[in-house]
Amino acid sequence: MEKKLISDRVKDRILKADSRALMKGAGFTDEELARPFIGIAGSWTNVFAGHVNLDKIAQAAMDGVRMAGGTPISFNTISTCDGIAMGTDGMKYSLPSREVIANSVESIANAHACDGLILIAACDKIIPGMLIGALRVNIPTIIVTGGPMIAGNYMGKRIEVINLTEAVGTVLAGKLDAAVLSEYEDEACPGCGSCQGMFTANSMSCMTEVLGMGIEGNGTVPAVHAKRFRMAKQAGMQILKLVEADVKPSDILNKASFENAVTVDMMLGCSTNTALHLPAIARAAGVKLDIDDFDRISKKVPHIAKLSPAGKHLLQDLDVAGGIPAVLKAGIDAGLVDGSAKTITMKTVAENVKDKKILDADVIRIDNPYSKEGGLMVLKGNLAPLGSVIKSAGVKPEMWEHTGPARVFDSEQEAREALEAGKINKGDVIVVRYEGPKGGPGMQEMLAITAKIVGMGLDTEVALITDGRFSGASRGGAIGHVSPEAALGGPIALIEEGDKIEINLNKRSLNLLVDDATMKARKDKW
Repeated sequence: MEKKLISDRVKDRILKADSRALMKGAGFTDEELARPFIGIAGSWTNVFAGHVNLDKIAQAAMDGVRMAGGTPISFNTISTCDGIAMGTDGMKYSLPSREVIANSVESIANAHACDGLILIAACDKIIPGMLIGALRVNIPTIIVTGGPMIAGNYMGKRIEVINLTEAVGTVLAGKLDAAVLSEYEDEACPGCGSCQGMFTANSMSCMTEVLGMGIEGNGTVPAVHAKRFRMAKQAGMQILKLVEADVKPSDILNKASFENAVTVDMMLGCSTNTALHLPAIARAAGVKLDIDDFDRISKKVPHIAKLSPAGKHLLQDLDVAGGIPAVLKAGIDAGLVDGSAKTITMKTVAENVKDKKILDADVIRIDNPYSKEGGLMVLKGNLAPLGSVIKSAGVKPEMWEHTGPARVFDSEQEAREALEAGKINKGDVIVVRYEGPKGGPGMQEMLAITAKIVGMGLDTEVALITDGRFSGASRGGAIGHVSPEAALGGPIALIEEGDKIEINLNKRSLNLLVDDATMKARKDKW
């Protein structure tokens, strides 16, 4: 008996003759209409490097679909670049755009009766947004990402985009000539691809591989490699096998696969934004994943790779060292990763990586980890009773314990202007509040200010806490996601200028050194 397709509902020769006519008007033949419809959800734009190559990746995926006997149905979602929007009001649109993207994928997949989906994305919100949309529809899905950018070269030294971002602070501090900044600008981004380090885009791309939803190499193969086109074609062919076998995202994504993702997140010291996106994807999959899971896993998983911004290695180095497959194999051998988790190959994680090896022990240090605990930490205390997140992998030893006076600002812009005007002193704890999901609104990232702190040479002496969030490129004593947020009356709303704040990563604590009676009085007046 011939397999019943979802797309049959829009191409019945009698009842849907009008639909068939509309598709024939677009050039489709009877033969194409008889095949499975595979939605190709693209997100190409010509305005930023991370997505400028995605039209070619999407075309390769369409070629693969046709080779395997399917009909590609192409459409696009919006795509925003946090690097462009950073430090402006445009950043308030970034995180909400994830939901717009999810809605777009869900809408087209349902309205045009797709039998399967290939998601083509690269940057921060687009990857989780597309996965959330696909999970709502729950049809066979594979994600193919655009790949990381390779390093630039300046005066014989490797540079990346974060060097440029931090150099702005160095110029403001009078330690670098503005002409050199301009030269950095020309060399930091040599071509297409997501930013070179383990920032949010590459973190989420790596997560797709660990979750079992992406083609091998998704996380690390550089954008400029021809292998990217082969991967897309492979996805186009594989999706037809998933449609035939009716393997849906709900058959792949479960608690074990999400815990594997958090485990690798901790092993690599990925972006703090994974603590937002992974739970959102899990929720769409009907799986409960929360900040306590991150905290629990972080305490037992070693940090085995120092990738930028925490260290010198880039995604291209991780790729040469064996990539995510080598990390997964090491995790399985160490009893940290559940190898029985399923994947889009219709094999388990363990089966996929059984022959993989670490090829550079300087990049992937499973036998000599940087720390016994993971590269992200959840901090709690009277200032963050529901938790906060810090990329501990990017914090220098001097800042693991820090107590200093609060410098309170009710917006990122106010804090940034004070920093640029030289009004922040060594030892200060910058507090940026009313920038949470509700208070912002939009929970904007704050790379502009954290990069300036580093560029000014203050990252070992100044901390920043916020109910907003940070870029994956942020490093130093930057604590985000402080919860409850100020707009909900959380303790961060009650901090006053000069209050002492105590940060202790060794104890995973974040406390305001103000007595309870004073805090109650402040809350009554709030």
